[in-house]
Amino acid sequence: MTAGLWQNWVLPGIWITVQLLVYSTALAAFVAFAVGMARTHHSRVVRFLAGFYTEIFRGTSALVLMFWLFFVLPPLLGWQLVPMYAAVLALGLSYGAYGAEIVRGALNSVSAAQREAGIALSFSPAQRMRLILLPQAVPEMMPSFCNLLIELLKGTALVSLLGVADVSFAANLVRLATQDSAQIYTISLVIYFLIALVLTRSMKALERKTKQNIGSEPGPGFFGGILNGRAQDKVAGTTVPGGAS
Repeated sequence: MTAGLWQNWVLPGIWITVQLLVYSTALAAFVAFAVGMARTHHSRVVRFLAGFYTEIFRGTSALVLMFWLFFVLPPLLGWQLVPMYAAVLALGLSYGAYGAEIVRGALNSVSAAQREAGIALSFSPAQRMRLILLPQAVPEMMPSFCNLLIELLKGTALVSLLGVADVSFAANLVRLATQDSAQIYTISLVIYFLIALVLTRSMKALERKTKQNIGSEPGPGFFGGILNGRAQDKVAGTTVPGGAS
């Protein structure tokens, strides 16, 4: 493979893949937490709507959804999505639905006693979620989120079918130009592996960091082992029903 093909197609393709990954991950993370927390909401209507979204997007192909957003939606709305936006929407919405189940499962795994502690302290539902549930649930999500992120990286290869010049699209052009499939597709495999390796190491480091604030053994005090450090700071300035503060 010549230097020109590498500079004009492969390197820009890597950059497009990284952009797709970043944008899709941001959208998928937003969807995952919004829908996942909605799945644990006290309202049946909210839970039903969140569950309906999850089932729809988990049960449809990301590739077909990408085609639908790019080819079917424009005639309905009267405007055309650029391929990059259609790809990001399809990947973010699809993988966000899988992430929502990870969030729901992690939130439901938090001990009921810790939820009751927040209620006893007169925390609002939002405060219980922010100060008690999420800090303990997020570390449990990390391994599954890492796997999902790797799957999302591999899913970005689908966008080449829309003409987005990612690594897969560039590899096909190089193959047509050089008539050498082995070299360029081996390089493509290595590129995806190296990106995945960086993601895995980063997620491992993030997992260790999120666990630093959660002790493995119950600490001293009445609420030791029930509230995390940030919630305990909140407790210090909260009046407990019954006169204690």
